[in-house]
Amino acid sequence: MEYRKLPHGEERISVIGMGSSVVGEQKEADIIRTVEYALDAGINYFDMAGGHASIFPAYGKALKGRRKDAMLQVHFGADYTTGEYGWTTNLDQVKRSVDWQLKQLQTDYIDVGFIHCLDEASDLEAYEKHGVLQYILDLKSQGVVCHIGLSTHAPQLANRVLDMQILDMMMFSINPMYDFGQGDFAIGATGERMALYRRCEKEGVGISVMKPFNAGQLLDAKKSPFHQALTPAQCIQYALDKPGVLTVVGGPGNVEQLQEILRFNDTTPEERDYSVIGSFTPDDSVGKCVYCRHCHPCPAGLEIALINKYYDLAQQGDILAKEHYLTLNKHASDCIACGHCNKRCPFHVKQQERMEEIRAYFGK
Repeated sequence: MEYRKLPHGEERISVIGMGSSVVGEQKEADIIRTVEYALDAGINYFDMAGGHASIFPAYGKALKGRRKDAMLQVHFGADYTTGEYGWTTNLDQVKRSVDWQLKQLQTDYIDVGFIHCLDEASDLEAYEKHGVLQYILDLKSQGVVCHIGLSTHAPQLANRVLDMQILDMMMFSINPMYDFGQGDFAIGATGERMALYRRCEKEGVGISVMKPFNAGQLLDAKKSPFHQALTPAQCIQYALDKPGVLTVVGGPGNVEQLQEILRFNDTTPEERDYSVIGSFTPDDSVGKCVYCRHCHPCPAGLEIALINKYYDLAQQGDILAKEHYLTLNKHASDCIACGHCNKRCPFHVKQQERMEEIRAYFGK
């Protein structure tokens, strides 16, 4: 298992996380078995926004004696007091639900307390007006909440909360469908979404990715709007290559489905190559590097994807991006203009011209 460091902390997060939206449909013993299997496989990041209250006592039993092996995303506003998922911004209900969740999980702290499911400005206003946001901040000051996160599908709303400078994590839906304008949650243009990912990396806000397979649509040619099936490995790698992303949180319903996701760890670079999406991306994405590495290996030894990523981040004001660029073994000035990358790029990026632009920008 690969791990990535939380920028606003010392925690290292597994690149594959586990969601709980589906597993709650199983019997308690099967939920426990799935969580224990995940822990044994090295998964240490779990999202607790499930459809059923039954996940909480099951997780509590699975984590008994292993609480420090897991980071839990607990959502403030997800209400399970009725036994099924509900959504509320009523402060008293939020407090009751969070207290109940902590009791069932057999823990006294929350690794990441999430402002839950905000997609409209009115949602944020309700969280502020009713005191839910302040409640999360108070719990962080008391040490009950270690980090603060936001769950959203909307770039504009995400940027508004980022402006508040309170976030350590963001849960955002990243997959080729949404990034290229397909599906109900394809909110924001491609460029707007990519700018959000870069801003998160610049400001040290880690992204946990929800809906990486879009409920399986991307894995089924008949259901995919692109009429072509991707593999789980391709979808996972696609998300992991985006700036700011720390972990991809799928929603397995049982051990067998979790095993399918975990096979990502045993796949080759060729099996993870998602450059096929270059054949169905919209016109406004053509000519823009998405860091897919399909142009690798470079005959001159350049890390073309990283060079492009650090350049894009630096242009957005990320000071560390320049430092990262300068530590690379090879720089844009080492490009030999052989044309190998241009011929292989599925997004038709003119990398030779871009290397000259990057050399001029960094001076190296």
